[in-house]
Amino acid sequence: MKDTMTTDQILLGLKHYRRIARQDMLRATETPHPEAFLKHAESRREVYVTLGTYAERHATDEVIEHALGLYRALPFVTGTAEHEYPEVKGQENALENFFLLIGLDPKARREARSQRPRMEPRPGEPTAP
Repeated sequence: MKDTMTTDQILLGLKHYRRIARQDMLRATETPHPEAFLKHAESRREVYVTLGTYAERHATDEVIEHALGLYRALPFVTGTAEHEYPEVKGQENALENFFLLIGLDPKARREARSQRPRMEPRPGEPTAP
């Protein structure tokens, strides 16, 4: 990781990301899958708000560990259609944006990613062999 960011720097970066998510929410109707795009943007914004609230009361290293914990808890949805699982994909995208913001070592992100659970199939969906 690069030099540790201050809490104020993290809060400023998260504020910027929240604005981008808000803009995406407003333009959702212009996309091929408006409902999914809106849910994706809302999910990203919620993660930024959650991390910002946490950052207001905790040290930088605690915020990073909290974000890694949230990331580890997300199920894998990689390989699904673009408009499927927009909430999970939005949360994943937001956390990965946060990791870029703070300059998290890619190895640490990969390690956290490897600990994520598989997505449980929806009722009636075939299970992978």
